[in-house]
Amino acid sequence: MRHDDGRSATTAIIGLNVAAFLATLVSGGSLAGGGGNATIDFGLLGYGRVRDGFTIVHIGIAEGEWWRLATGAFLHGGLLHLVFNMFLAWMLGHQLERLHGPGRFVGLYAASLAAGSLGVMLLDPLALTVGASGAVFGLMGATLVHQLRRGINPWSSGVGGLVVINLVFTVSRPGISLGGHVGGLIGGAVVAWMIDEADRRRAPRSVGSALTVVSAVVFAAAAVWAAGSWADPLLG
Repeated sequence: MRHDDGRSATTAIIGLNVAAFLATLVSGGSLAGGGGNATIDFGLLGYGRVRDGFTIVHIGIAEGEWWRLATGAFLHGGLLHLVFNMFLAWMLGHQLERLHGPGRFVGLYAASLAAGSLGVMLLDPLALTVGASGAVFGLMGATLVHQLRRGINPWSSGVGGLVVINLVFTVSRPGISLGGHVGGLIGGAVVAWMIDEADRRRAPRSVGSALTVVSAVVFAAAAVWAAGSWADPLLG
């Protein structure tokens, strides 16, 4: 089933990312490298310490700053980072939104985002991480699953190559979040499979929508747990 033109939610998500990047610039960040106070206060981080005058302040998800699970995915490390992620979000997002409708698409995006955050908390929770890449990888995973289950060759459509190229880029360059990318890819694929399965079993449409929300909550809760598990030994 197709819904509207598949643009409203995708456009809103891109708009939020652009607005967050502007906030980064206002807070002292740069076009080339992002940064600024907004990144320190809202970037994804399991546990860290910053100096505030003569005081050491403990920050991160393990310190109760749970908003970082979501806000970090709307910040970017420079204009090029933002443009690349938003291009993929638009290319994949409007197709998935046409398929699922804006509400369920937002749920899928949120679940992918949370899965990416979980991946970071499992592999590199001490690194301040920003970017929508985890969510975008989730959209790749979802598109891949939908095509495979509909008999579409992902190599012919280009999605298979897109996934492989981005995975190679992830593992071949320093400073890129392996956990965020792989976590998002797996999370998006799993949620898409569950949605497809519910639809094939002719479950009420609300079931598929609920699956996205429940998945997002489960991934987020697991990320909070993972952040705390890493931080406890550090805190002694």
